[in-house]
Amino acid sequence: MNWQCAGLQKKNKDMQLTYTKRLYFLLAFTILIKILVGALLELGNDEVYYYTYALQPDWNHFDHPPMVGVLIRFFSLNLHWLSGLSLRLGAILSCAVATVFIFKTGKLISSEKMGWYAALIYNCSVYTGIIAGLFILPDSPQMPFWTAALYLMSRIIIKEEDTKTWVWLLLGLVIGLATLSKVHGLYLWAGFGLFILLQRPKWLLNWRLYLAVLITICAIIPIYYWNVQNNFITYRFHSERVTHHSVDFGSFIQEIVGEFAYQNPVIYILLIVGVIFLIKNRTIFPSTLLVWLLSMGVPMLLLFWGVSLFNPTLPHWSGPAFIPFFFIAARYCELKRGNAILPVFIKIAGGLVLFILVFGTAFIRLAPFNIGSQKAENFGEYCPTLDLSGWNDFGKTFTELAKADVASGNMRPNSKILINKWFPGGHLEFYVSRQCGLPVIAVGKLEDVHKFAWLNKDRKSLQLGENAYTIVPSNLPLDVQKIYGNYFRTIDTPGVIDQLRSNAVVRRFYIYRLKNCIKVPDPILP
Repeated sequence: MNWQCAGLQKKNKDMQLTYTKRLYFLLAFTILIKILVGALLELGNDEVYYYTYALQPDWNHFDHPPMVGVLIRFFSLNLHWLSGLSLRLGAILSCAVATVFIFKTGKLISSEKMGWYAALIYNCSVYTGIIAGLFILPDSPQMPFWTAALYLMSRIIIKEEDTKTWVWLLLGLVIGLATLSKVHGLYLWAGFGLFILLQRPKWLLNWRLYLAVLITICAIIPIYYWNVQNNFITYRFHSERVTHHSVDFGSFIQEIVGEFAYQNPVIYILLIVGVIFLIKNRTIFPSTLLVWLLSMGVPMLLLFWGVSLFNPTLPHWSGPAFIPFFFIAARYCELKRGNAILPVFIKIAGGLVLFILVFGTAFIRLAPFNIGSQKAENFGEYCPTLDLSGWNDFGKTFTELAKADVASGNMRPNSKILINKWFPGGHLEFYVSRQCGLPVIAVGKLEDVHKFAWLNKDRKSLQLGENAYTIVPSNLPLDVQKIYGNYFRTIDTPGVIDQLRSNAVVRRFYIYRLKNCIKVPDPILP
């Protein structure tokens, strides 16, 4: 009997080591793939915009808290190594860290096998694995803190560590850091608070809980401090996005369809299958654990569904709400998929993600056509591939053009590049201004230029008599005379630079020379 027990223990230990080794392989494989893709694709609209957070660090920014800028600063070696890969490296490694926390939480809930399945699901989800796990967005630094918070909560609940002060303090800290990444990190306390009210009301007498909340509050003081200085512009801006009162079923349907795509259609179906299995077999989780998982996901999901009934939303806003359901789906795989290392759902979902990455990268780099408008007045509009290609080559060509303009006397040295929106402002800042040395200056409304209003404060404004360029990509048409005509004596007929892919024109850049400033634009103030 002792021999059998010893053999069983050795077998279990071998299995644990096997799943841990598989986790390491998963991390290495996903990091390598993402590094390749991150190096091959240029930065998208949002990514180059968040570069400005690193370019001008602050306690908070117009749209979001500062953590994404901090992440960019760190992995770009304080902006000394700037490339698509360096900006994305923080997102890639943050996804790896989050995967470890997902694995550890699944292991704590049931077993390493369940942790393995949860880790696979996390990486096969388009939101957690790609949107937040490859592209550099505020969600990227938030995910390791979000998943760490779930892991610490699971320790408090499952291992009954509610009397361990360090666990509570660390929980308060990671929730604070999640909120410094994106303000809806505060939902972690809302969901956990609901669980406490329903299942652990005695914890309301635990002083450690309040100390943890205090640590979170201290961590997010920079957000409050910045908003006091800037008339709470962040919340005035976001509140205007979600204060419509008429029902819009189209927006709601768009949110649901977007979530279906962002979570990976196969993973979304797996989550539904897992929930149905849970309904039929409620004993697969202890009731306390089940209430916790549902508290951490369902209210947040319902909140964004409710918002989408009245306002346009973006599907990634609700992305973290699906993470608790990953554990439900992982539990289903653990109980129903036998000893399969890669269940069928995971194989299909992972294959779909790999296909999207490989095919998408090849298409963006090589397709001899765009999939947007073919009309001359907005050539390429609605083609998302143009956000991720062509900018680096354009920056090089424009730099030579600007030098030639100065040499010929057609433009004065140190002319400004004017923008009236944050896109393509971000691309012009990262790919053009850095190469040619001409500063980007925003002219227009705060709600259009966002962070560039603060960058303006650190840059010499447009002066009377000066010249400037404005660059209009054909996929982002603009009436230059209407926007800038009042500020300059003359606006020359634009020059044209074609973006080529596989020797075919997929977009045109129109270069306008604005000459002799006769009126200085008003400052853009919050």
